[in-house]
Amino acid sequence: MIGQTLGGRYELLARIGGGGMALVYKAKDLVLGRFVAVKVLRQQFMHDEDFVRRFRREAQAAASLSHPNIVSIYDVGQDEDTHFIVMEYVDGNNLNEIIRERAPLQAEEAVRIASQICDALDHAHHNQIIHRDIKPHNILIGKNGRVKVTDFGIARAVTSSTITQTGSVVGSVHYFSPEHAKGVATGEKSDIYSLGIVLYQMLTGRLPFLGESPISVALKHLQEPFEEPRLVNPHIPQSVENVILKAMRKNPQERYASAKQMLDDLETSLQPQRLNEPRLHFPGDDDEEEERTLVIPALKPDMRMSGEETVARGEDGKRDAGFEEPKRRWVMPTVLSAVALVLVGILIWAVLALKGQLSPKDVQVPTVVGTKYEDAKAQLEQLGLNVVDPPPQKASDQYDVGVVMEQDKQDMSVKEGATITLTVSSGKELTPMPALTGSSYDDAVDQLKSLGMTEDRIVKKEEYSDSEEGTVLSQDPPANQGFDPEEATVTLTVSKGPETVKMPNLIGMTLEEAKAELLKNNLRLDEQKISYEPSYVTKGTIFKQFPAEQNETVQVGTAVQVWISNGYPAEAKEKTYNVTVSPAVEGTASTIRIVYSDARGQNIEYKTKKIQSTTTFPVTLVLAPDTEGEIKVYRDNQLVDTFPVPYEDVPAATEPDVPASTDPYADPGFGQDNPNGYPDGGQDNNQDNGR
Repeated sequence: MIGQTLGGRYELLARIGGGGMALVYKAKDLVLGRFVAVKVLRQQFMHDEDFVRRFRREAQAAASLSHPNIVSIYDVGQDEDTHFIVMEYVDGNNLNEIIRERAPLQAEEAVRIASQICDALDHAHHNQIIHRDIKPHNILIGKNGRVKVTDFGIARAVTSSTITQTGSVVGSVHYFSPEHAKGVATGEKSDIYSLGIVLYQMLTGRLPFLGESPISVALKHLQEPFEEPRLVNPHIPQSVENVILKAMRKNPQERYASAKQMLDDLETSLQPQRLNEPRLHFPGDDDEEEERTLVIPALKPDMRMSGEETVARGEDGKRDAGFEEPKRRWVMPTVLSAVALVLVGILIWAVLALKGQLSPKDVQVPTVVGTKYEDAKAQLEQLGLNVVDPPPQKASDQYDVGVVMEQDKQDMSVKEGATITLTVSSGKELTPMPALTGSSYDDAVDQLKSLGMTEDRIVKKEEYSDSEEGTVLSQDPPANQGFDPEEATVTLTVSKGPETVKMPNLIGMTLEEAKAELLKNNLRLDEQKISYEPSYVTKGTIFKQFPAEQNETVQVGTAVQVWISNGYPAEAKEKTYNVTVSPAVEGTASTIRIVYSDARGQNIEYKTKKIQSTTTFPVTLVLAPDTEGEIKVYRDNQLVDTFPVPYEDVPAATEPDVPASTDPYADPGFGQDNPNGYPDGGQDNNQDNGR
């Protein structure tokens, strides 16, 4: 879109940023003559009416904010299908670039930046506008040190259909408040939490919560404590750490009540009496859940007896006085029972003995965890055991691919022929590759780094394309394929923009010569726009070209328009002058050089020739109205004569007063000393070799 003018007013000069939803360009306001920043909605959202409506409404709401630390909104408009917002242009860098280059920042600088952001938030909150996307990317630092907060309210325009498409909201998950991560309504204290994270990042050079996926990061905001800033950077004053601790409380009620309250705390945090103040303590910091032990009550002594014994004995454990011993009627039944038990025992022994001969033998199952599956399978089968094949697989950070990580039976005896299930490692748990095609290269790198990749494993391949410069054209691995962010190499093919060449100079060429020259430079002649017009150049040669002059940069394949001379204009006057020149010394050779200027050009070389006697040279001039021709004569590199020829002095129709015998081609030796000489005016080489 560079070079395009939006709304007939804003000329886009260069791309200076962009995200998942929009691209930002530096532009020139042609009406007011000033530089502005123009945010242009990406094409995939241009026909989402709900999104566009919210986008415009929120931009108009942000335009109501007027504060020295908030980027001003100048205009909201639409040019055909293109929706755009015109904003104040800030000449500087965003805070994310500063953190990347210089973090950790000095406490004084970090507090100064955070204070200005607080002041901006306080103004916005008083106007019932919540930012919802405070992060370093949305904080601009001008070259004068002024902090400007941008994108007020734009995050609210994101619909459910765009959250997973663009990655712009997910990409901000590192700055989400816990209530934002829950998906509940967010308010002023959500912005305060995000600002606490920005201050943490400025002072430590790192984010408080990192994870393998946006979901894991969001869960950490909800559940896990962060490493305290002074443990990362001991040079942070305790008073400044206290500001971060309070701003980043998971319970919104424990945070600052307003941005103004946080601003007041920041402004006094570097006072000498506060630098070593006690660490801020919150009531719930030391609470731990009490472990409860389930106590099983002991049995009472009389409950340990059988039911019959409890009835038969009194409380003192003695028999009751009225108890009678039974008569001895038990002898015969006892004998018969003993015989039966012996017979049953013999029968059981016989069965067990027979079963021992017929049943499989016992096998001790060895532990094969940590062994390659093929080797483990062979070892178990050699012992007469069966192995489930193919084996179940499971991701593991501990075991390599193809290695047994679990077995359902180990270090125990089983019957020969038993089946053993071995679970095999499929390698590390892979992260789905995000969709990066169509995003800017910088945004793609930020997404990959947020997943744990290092920039040295991101390979950038550039190629020419019709897509905007810096746009990701393709990716490897492809989107949604699993990859290991800690080890994988990702290749991004990035657009270099359209291929360009330098425009050749076609002036003075014939049509066929121009076609050949354009073809050699991967350009083409616009056959529909070849114009023939009068001109003061040789008939049949090109005297004008478009769209660019010599050496200007144009895209490969550009169609070039040319203008070809069909002869001199009707008002042109042509006259031949006989110029007589003598050598410096008669009979001694002198080098004579004649140069002329007329409507065809300045200082055109006519002839250079050695003479020993007085010689006459016919010089033909072509003059245009309101111009003056001129003939200069040099002898031995010294200017000896100048003949001015005004247009008015030349009759409209004049026959040359030169005899036919003065035809230069009839002069013996003509062209031998000066093979490039042209008695009829020659070609305009725009040189004056004698001066």
